[in-house]
Amino acid sequence: MNTPLNSCALKKMDGTDTSLIAYTGKVLLIVNVASRCGLTPQYQALERLYRERQNNRFAILAFPANDFRDQEPGSDEDIAAFCQSKYSVSFPLFSKIKVTGVDRHPLYTALTAAAPPTVGEGPMRSKLESFGIKTTAAPEVLWNFEKFLLNRQGQVVARFAPDVDVTEPRFLTVLNSLLNPET
Repeated sequence: MNTPLNSCALKKMDGTDTSLIAYTGKVLLIVNVASRCGLTPQYQALERLYRERQNNRFAILAFPANDFRDQEPGSDEDIAAFCQSKYSVSFPLFSKIKVTGVDRHPLYTALTAAAPPTVGEGPMRSKLESFGIKTTAAPEVLWNFEKFLLNRQGQVVARFAPDVDVTEPRFLTVLNSLLNPET
């Protein structure tokens, strides 16, 4: 199925051009990431999930972004080296993009427009605001490690707050329903 999401031009971290069409027929987890964030240890659970589920037509697509308090300042090469050395990341990493504001990448414009309400919204926003951090208004991405789940037809079916880990039952229930729809 060709959706606005599929038509977004993407650049892999190795410089090759692609789009979501390359992932047709897979369940996708799209996540904006950062190397210097309090949530960066989520890379470990993301990598474990990817290794466990990649043979079930599942992919994690990570998009580094420096939108939140300069927590991803490095070059693509720096980011790739960090992800490999610290977390042995094997899922696809893409070139750094903007996920908020007027310069937001078209992929994130399409994701936020298509996304259902965020699961887990609230505690993370309140925590950021308690530190005096001005947060974005919905439907903008709140922070690093916000997650979008897409079904095999390329439709956004769920969106998870940054502090919802991929090991949590509320995430795994949705993922499992997409990977194994007959159960």
